[in-house]
Amino acid sequence: MGREDMTACMGLKSRILQALKDESARTQSEMRLSTLRLVECAIRDRDVCARGRGEGEGCPDADVQRVLLTMVAQREEAASEHEEEGRIADAIREREEVEIIKAFLPQPLSGKALDIAVRQVVEDLGAAKLKDLGRCVTELKSRYPGQIEAASAGKAVRTALSKG
Repeated sequence: MGREDMTACMGLKSRILQALKDESARTQSEMRLSTLRLVECAIRDRDVCARGRGEGEGCPDADVQRVLLTMVAQREEAASEHEEEGRIADAIREREEVEIIKAFLPQPLSGKALDIAVRQVVEDLGAAKLKDLGRCVTELKSRYPGQIEAASAGKAVRTALSKG
């Protein structure tokens, strides 16, 4: 099993911890290492909260994904504020952190991949009318968590239903 194959099988939390371990051994990028440490700390905090609620496994990938999305939003907001204040170096640092964090998030479906997913969902649900749009988008979101953007999915479903 190659490195990429193994990464695909790992959970999000495991991938982040492995990246942190690899980066600690290499220490090529201090920015990447410190960002991964921040991410790991935020996930550990969520794990502690989950165990406190009686969830022995810690937080699932969906929660880890929400943590990452929150961290991205925080850094994008901070970068905008830094730019407004004329602190360009800080804004650049925040945006570099955003790119490091985004690397662990699933890429949104688009183009042919989205069209194929939409066709499959429409077929599986037996959707034929525009009134089925909401049900199809909801199903897409559940099948492809974190990979569906509502606007583009809605447009693709609308197109698929109008053809059918």
